[in-house]
Amino acid sequence: MRILRGLASYPPELRPCVAALGVFDGIHLAHSRLIETAVERARALRVPSVVCTFHPDPASVLRPERAPVPIAPLEDNLERMAGIGADAALVIPFTLDFSRIEAEDFVERVLVGTLGAQEVVVGFNHTFGHNARGTAALLTELAPKLGFVARVLPPLQVRGQTVSSSAIREALREGDAARAAELLGHPYAIAGVIARGAGRGRTLGFPTANVRPDRPLALAAGVYIARATWDGGAANAVVNVGYRPTFGENEYWVEAYLLDFSGDLYDRTLRLAFLDRIRPEMKFPGVEQLKRQVTRDIEAARARFSGGTFG
Repeated sequence: MRILRGLASYPPELRPCVAALGVFDGIHLAHSRLIETAVERARALRVPSVVCTFHPDPASVLRPERAPVPIAPLEDNLERMAGIGADAALVIPFTLDFSRIEAEDFVERVLVGTLGAQEVVVGFNHTFGHNARGTAALLTELAPKLGFVARVLPPLQVRGQTVSSSAIREALREGDAARAAELLGHPYAIAGVIARGAGRGRTLGFPTANVRPDRPLALAAGVYIARATWDGGAANAVVNVGYRPTFGENEYWVEAYLLDFSGDLYDRTLRLAFLDRIRPEMKFPGVEQLKRQVTRDIEAARARFSGGTFG
């Protein structure tokens, strides 16, 4: 998949195209369906499929004090777009100046003028243009006038819940990693460099990899079952996310205890895919109580993995 950054980088050989339009944070099931639709239509028309997205998230520019924590970094999102089969991704830098473009101008100048879109695929609730005036209804109205087809996809539901980035963030805030994975179609994941910590885990008999996350986490504090991967290796894991209240600390940590693994991974990048939460973060009266609980956490994780819950 070709990755194009900025409108000026868009090449003539990608015109005409079928465009999938959206922010696409996390590439959840509804995003995947939207991009798949664009890819299928492009193949039917024998033109390229192009994902048109924005970075950073418009909310972080327009309402930085209320902007949600991203579900996934841009590079992860691009990797998933490529996996779905898109021919190219156009990443438009979102700035205050760009936000002032009227919706009609965005459609005419960008989607038609720059991309040469024959078809534009959007979700039912996507908005664009100045003050978010652009809607699926407006896109549908403009399409015949400007010579393209607008395809608006209806909501996608999983067990009665509409799949959306907001619903996924809510699940993550509640620590419901399993529900988030169900809506995403894949586990919520983070990556970070393994750093040297205070060595408490080793002292307690449970040596952990202390991960410095590469971005703020959308996930609630607690103890999780996860799958850990690194260059050349993988392991099941029990991961503590939080502030280690038993030791009176106020620094946010991600600590991974890798099951059935021994070795030195310092300064390596560890990726953690969160499968489910065992329990919320807890403060214990002392170290012995903490050790007993950690033992129970590990036993619970082993039982889940051996029971085939996670494939």
